[in-house]
Amino acid sequence: MDSKPQLVLDLAGVLITNLSSSFWQELARYAGTPFPVLIEQLSGIRKDLWTGRMTEEQFWIWMQAQYSNIEKIYAYELLEKTTELLPAMHCLERWSEQAELHLLSNHCQEWIQPILPLIQPYSKSVTISNQVGYCKPNIEIYELVQSRIHKAARIIFVDDQAKNLKPAAELGWETLLADEQHQWIAEMDGWLADQR
Repeated sequence: MDSKPQLVLDLAGVLITNLSSSFWQELARYAGTPFPVLIEQLSGIRKDLWTGRMTEEQFWIWMQAQYSNIEKIYAYELLEKTTELLPAMHCLERWSEQAELHLLSNHCQEWIQPILPLIQPYSKSVTISNQVGYCKPNIEIYELVQSRIHKAARIIFVDDQAKNLKPAAELGWETLLADEQHQWIAEMDGWLADQR
C-alpha cells in the first residue's frame, strides 16, 4: 500500500498571521523608539533568535538592555492580541484525513505555545527552528523534517515566502506559495484530491 501524501506547512503567514508590523510598531511606541530603528536592531539578532543560539530569555534581557521600559508580560499580551488564525487553520482536521501533516516554522516556540495545541492533534511532527538549531532557508531543517517522513511518500510544502520554497524543491518536494488572499487553499484541496 502506498504511503499517505505528506503536507508540510509553515506556521506564520500560512496558519496564523506573521509577527505583524502592528506588534513591532506598538512595541516600538511603548519603548519610545522609532519603528525603523527597532526593526534594524532586531534584524541583527533575528537569525540567532530563530536558531536558538539566543534563547528567548536572552532575547528579553537584550531587549531590556536596549529599552529598559519594555516588559515581557506586556509584550506577551500584545503578541496574543495581534496574532490571528488564518483560514487554513480550519482545514487541518480535513487535511489530516487525507495526508500526514507536518509543521515547519521559523519561530520561538515560547511565542507560539498557545497556538500549538490547535495544531498538534493533526500533526505527525512539529519542527520549530529555535528548538532544532536551524532555520529556513537552511537545507538542514528541511532534511530534518524529511527524516521523519516515509521515503516513498509524495511531499508538498507550503510557505508564504518564495525563498523558503527553493530548498524544499531541491529535495524533490512539491511546493506551493501561500498567497495573502488564501487562494492556495483551493490549490491544496486539488492536490490532495489528485493523490487519491
